[in-house]
Amino acid sequence: MTVRMPSTAELADIATSLHMTLLPDQVQDYHALIGGFLADYQMIDDLPDEVPQLRYPRAPGHRPEGEETCGNAWYWKAMVQGAPTGKLHGRTIAIKDNINVAGVPMMNGSATLEGFVPSFDATVVTRTLDAGATILGKATCEQFCLSGGSHTSDPAPVHNPRRSGYSAGGSSSGSAALVAAGEVDMALGTDQGGSVRIPASFCGVVGMKPTHGLVPYTGLMPIEATVDHCGPITRTVRDNALLLEVIAGPDGMDARQRGAPAEDYSAALDRGVRGLRIGLVEEGFALPNMMPQVAEKVRAAARTLERLGAAVTPLSVPDHSLATTLWTPIGCEGLLAQMMLGNGGGHNSIGLQDVALIDRHRSWRDQADALSASLKLCMMVGEYGRRAFGGRYHAKAQNIRLRVKRSYERLFDAYDLLLMPTLPIVASKMPAADASVAEIVARALEMIGNTAAYDVTGNPAMSLPCGTVDGLPVGLMLVARDHGESIIYQAAAAYEQAVDWEAL
Repeated sequence: MTVRMPSTAELADIATSLHMTLLPDQVQDYHALIGGFLADYQMIDDLPDEVPQLRYPRAPGHRPEGEETCGNAWYWKAMVQGAPTGKLHGRTIAIKDNINVAGVPMMNGSATLEGFVPSFDATVVTRTLDAGATILGKATCEQFCLSGGSHTSDPAPVHNPRRSGYSAGGSSSGSAALVAAGEVDMALGTDQGGSVRIPASFCGVVGMKPTHGLVPYTGLMPIEATVDHCGPITRTVRDNALLLEVIAGPDGMDARQRGAPAEDYSAALDRGVRGLRIGLVEEGFALPNMMPQVAEKVRAAARTLERLGAAVTPLSVPDHSLATTLWTPIGCEGLLAQMMLGNGGGHNSIGLQDVALIDRHRSWRDQADALSASLKLCMMVGEYGRRAFGGRYHAKAQNIRLRVKRSYERLFDAYDLLLMPTLPIVASKMPAADASVAEIVARALEMIGNTAAYDVTGNPAMSLPCGTVDGLPVGLMLVARDHGESIIYQAAAAYEQAVDWEAL
């Protein structure tokens, strides 16, 4: 394309928007100077973009209808066959629809992005294919991934496979629902406030949010780089460990990563829990909307781990609640800056950017009325924080985050794991199509009281099922020090082998 020069009137308007006062002759002076800068823009536009080469052939696929959607959990069906051998050979996988699969449509749960087709595979997609997996398609997700409920996805809500009309959880709603329904063996999800662990808990599957930066986010549409995580959703702990082994480790293109290699997580699965020190986090059981039946199921799971040889001790962690509070300015102002005003791109960091996504997503401004209520609310909070306070609360929250992070590092000197309910509730009934804004937002955010804290601290956290209430799954959450995924898998496998959670 041709990089167009602004008119003098446009330049004057730009100066005004930047709180500058320019005289007419000054506008002319700046107009004469800006052309040299835009010549560099034109040179960059004339160069080919740098994107990974496509290595596995695929057909465009199709958008399923009716029963083929599996309760609206499938957004797009498209098979991509991976390598003929590897750790995931013979396994089928669904990819959350904020993750690039080249040649396959991606709308990130929002009609405002419908029609966008990525040109390159995300690193995690390439890694699953290199390991022999077969991708079956894209799993529906909530609109721009900003809901813990499954009622904000376009064009229709995702139903819990265990009870139609009830939430599958969000924002990786389709990923968890497809695994729970047996449509695929595994799925990839993303987690910024609980979006892997929430649907895993509601649907009765295993969801891991790894240490921040362990899994590359290259080729995924972000919310906010400091809370972006990608992780595996599976039916078993063993499969979860296997998938994390495949997708973890630096790719050299994601500034979130700090060089941590993947580990042999499967090696931890048969170690048992004898001698592990587990802290039962009191604040995690004290959320205002905590269902007593959920709390008791999780306490019973803690007693099972104790019988298996772990030392389980009640523990107060005041910074748990503080970490959740920090999410508000970090998440709201951050998502406004990066996902919306930044059109899904990132400034001030090195990494592979999806230029075509930025080009396509910028049109959200023409369709803002179609955005979900939960996204609109967070955007308005973020904009108010930016306008009224100049970003000071985002900055201060990031500063306090460092102190909270250090407090957790000290805590894990005394404990191997923390344990609490993943969510205070089981899957709730989805709001009606004509529900009020207040109800839509409540169903989107009511469950994040425990999960969001560990997106802020970046610690690895897993949800695994530990029983049912009225036939709906309950999740317990295990949290470890940074890069303590193996300890989580060690305890989760021991618990999984010891119980039939669906009978509890």
